[in-house]
Amino acid sequence: MTQAPPSPANAKTAEAPDLSQGWGEQRGRLRKDLRRLDVLFFLICTLVGLDTIGSVAAQGPQGLTWMAILAVAFFLPYGLLVAELGSAFPVQGGPYVWTRLAFGRLTAGINQILYWISNPVWVGGSLCIIALTTWEEFFTPLPGGWKYAAGLVFIWGGALAVVQSVRIGKWVPIAGAIARIVLLGFFLVSVVVFAAEHGVHALPAGEFAPTYVGFVALVPVLIFNFVGFELPSSAAEEMKNPRRDIPLSILRSGLASLVLYGGPILGILFVLPSQDIGSLGGFIDACKAVFTVYGGSIAADGTVTLTGAGSVFGGIAAAGLIIGLLTSGVTWAMGAHRAQAVACADGAGPAWLGAISEKHGTPVRVNLLSAVLASLLFVVALNLTGGNGEKYFAAGLGLTICTTFISYVITFPSLVVLRRKYPDITRPYAVPGGRAGAWLVTALATGFVAFTVVVLIWPGFGVGWFGTDGVAADSLPESFAGERLQYTLSQVVPLVLFLVIGLIFYALGAKTRRSKG
Repeated sequence: MTQAPPSPANAKTAEAPDLSQGWGEQRGRLRKDLRRLDVLFFLICTLVGLDTIGSVAAQGPQGLTWMAILAVAFFLPYGLLVAELGSAFPVQGGPYVWTRLAFGRLTAGINQILYWISNPVWVGGSLCIIALTTWEEFFTPLPGGWKYAAGLVFIWGGALAVVQSVRIGKWVPIAGAIARIVLLGFFLVSVVVFAAEHGVHALPAGEFAPTYVGFVALVPVLIFNFVGFELPSSAAEEMKNPRRDIPLSILRSGLASLVLYGGPILGILFVLPSQDIGSLGGFIDACKAVFTVYGGSIAADGTVTLTGAGSVFGGIAAAGLIIGLLTSGVTWAMGAHRAQAVACADGAGPAWLGAISEKHGTPVRVNLLSAVLASLLFVVALNLTGGNGEKYFAAGLGLTICTTFISYVITFPSLVVLRRKYPDITRPYAVPGGRAGAWLVTALATGFVAFTVVVLIWPGFGVGWFGTDGVAADSLPESFAGERLQYTLSQVVPLVLFLVIGLIFYALGAKTRRSKG
């Protein structure tokens, strides 16, 4: 990144329109309580999602190869792109505002619905099911209604954290980041101890060779692991100095996340036979296996029993994993919900959802609506899948990534459009290479997320084409084997519904738009 002359965090420009008309009272309720270290922890908690580690490890050593490739081809361009937008337009609402300035309110409003609604889908979907699976693996079964009760406690516990003021709420991502560092660090130390006592599984060099089949399977979860840089920008006006802190925090959290992902994935591959690594339980199973070094045993059939200190450490790690999952959902919600509130206040949704709580300084109504949606999704999906955790996990994670990435397909090109529309606005950090550099990072970031959407809706896209190895049907999630239609419907039908919700929201914002002229 190149650095331009600095400007004050609250600098205004004549070129950029003021989107706060009619929102002055709401804006006055925001509290500037986010410092640079807070933003760094916020991003670590956002980027390092514990729900996808098993999915990457399940693809074998080539998962690490593709992670390294995508770190250069996607993660770096994406970080540069967001660093420029976030520091040049440090306005509450972040991604919504960038898209609004670039493409207009209607496009930005519908796009924001997809970005926002992916959070309740994620919380009520893959995050909730992994939390419940972890609880049952390490503590006690959850038969019948107890599973529903535990899931709702998880969802509404997160909602309670999201509604709090920034001064209080920022401790959730701080706790989540620390939990990740401690949990993943202790896991890696335990892998070393396990390896010294029992040896590890060999990883032949040939298994690191990247394949197209592996790419199609891995690109959704790997890129999903790499996104979230834009979330702090949704709370830009609650930061002490967003123009300075956003780019620096992106750089530091990006490096930290690569280490925190790569190490555990390698550890899982060393500990578990490749055929025994599941997308849902890969990390959980690996934790149980390595903790036997503190007390416990692994039977001939692979069954793990923890005793003594092993059981204690297992319980602590399980609690840390659940906390990590919960804080992932909460941190994403803190950003996505704020952006949705700004969209509603701007006339892209019902005005009552754009209200900022005078007591908390947060969009409480959006927060509560999201919790209701997550609860409904959890209950309905659990019934539709007959309690099949793997099927529920695959459909929920796929839909979460798909909705988020469709919104990115619109948001990322804002960089080149805003450079053209507002060439003179102060840019503390800019993508190097001038216009060509901006187009390059935009094309890479947008191209990868667009391709991901295609392979999520149609797993195995391109497999077997032009002489490549593999069968497209094999790319379906194992829980949907032979059920391509059912899987595709699990993605397409909700997406259509979300677009309809976006249009309804925009219609409900008509009165606000008229008042703005």
